[in-house]
Amino acid sequence: MQRLYDFIRRHPTGVDTFWALMLLGFSGLWVAGIRGGGSSVLAGAAVVLLLCLVVALRRRMPEKMLLLAVGVGVAQLALDVMINPADFAILVIIYTVAAHDGPRWASRLALIGGLSAASLAQIRWPEPDASTLGRVVITIVLSVPFALAWVLGDSVRTRRAYFAQLEERATRLEKEREAQAKVAVAAERARIARELHDVVAHNVSVMVVQADGAAYVLDAAPDQAKQALETISTTGRQALAEMRRLLGVLRTGDAPESGEYVPQPDVKQIEELVEQVRSAGLTVDFKVEGTPRPLPSGVELTAYRIVQEALTNTRKHGGPEAGASVRLVYFDDGLGLLVEDDGRGSSHELYEDGGADGRGHGMIGMRERVGMVGGTLDAGPRPGGGFRISALLPLKPAG
Repeated sequence: MQRLYDFIRRHPTGVDTFWALMLLGFSGLWVAGIRGGGSSVLAGAAVVLLLCLVVALRRRMPEKMLLLAVGVGVAQLALDVMINPADFAILVIIYTVAAHDGPRWASRLALIGGLSAASLAQIRWPEPDASTLGRVVITIVLSVPFALAWVLGDSVRTRRAYFAQLEERATRLEKEREAQAKVAVAAERARIARELHDVVAHNVSVMVVQADGAAYVLDAAPDQAKQALETISTTGRQALAEMRRLLGVLRTGDAPESGEYVPQPDVKQIEELVEQVRSAGLTVDFKVEGTPRPLPSGVELTAYRIVQEALTNTRKHGGPEAGASVRLVYFDDGLGLLVEDDGRGSSHELYEDGGADGRGHGMIGMRERVGMVGGTLDAGPRPGGGFRISALLPLKPAG
């Protein structure tokens, strides 16, 4: 049954031709019974053939077949060809044009022509024994099929347009969902990249500095070497804990079964971060101005990561004698950060263009973090030497 339905949908003209032949067969019986012979039979046969052609080509050329049907109807009136079975084609073409998503003039012409057909037929071939009121009733009754054909066709056209609109909307929503999913994936990848960079770069940097120091004083000062190794061990555990926390976020919503995952760093932990950097050999001056108070978690994490990345860059690019200063300023409507060092500073490409060969991602991550909370970031060389990072993080994200 499904195959038959698919065949009919694939070959509409063939199906219409089949029904046109069926109509031609019934109408041929009517032509054979025409009295008078000669021109009457020829006129009747021509009308029947043309109306059957209308049925056969109704879906391929609906507007042209409508005009042909109108012309045949006028000729039928003029040549006195009585109403016959082939006139059923007029109902078919009215339905077809009304259901077709074509020009509206064709649909209006089909409606007007169909409603006029019954009246014109009563005028041309009036009922001999009917009164005036009876003829009016007959006209109304004969007009009903034409009106119903047009209403049915117009309803089908409206329904098709509605379903087409639904399909278009569903397609558009699907594309929007795919685009949103891609944006979400890209944002999540960027967030993970920032977290990985901040965790790995800072802690590995501390471990490298301590390892170098331990190797340098291993023979001359074993106690200092031991202390450096302990710092390496502590930093490694901290990095591992943060990595586990980050990997835990990547899981499919599974809660950790133990307390291995540390909470997100906040502003209070900046002082611990500074102490850790000091223990690694970098001189850091740390001050807090204003009245400390709770901040949104996104602002707290951004502030911590900015200070972490800035101090990491100082160790990497500032040189062995570099020193740094960290200022946290609590404003009424935000948090200000100022991290400066007196070292050599980094190259222009690292803080402006993002660097090459995988370098400079820390500055990119900093700018992304600040942008996510609606803040501003300024980074670049200091006039007197060294490097300066200034950020202003509002308490409310940008709308």
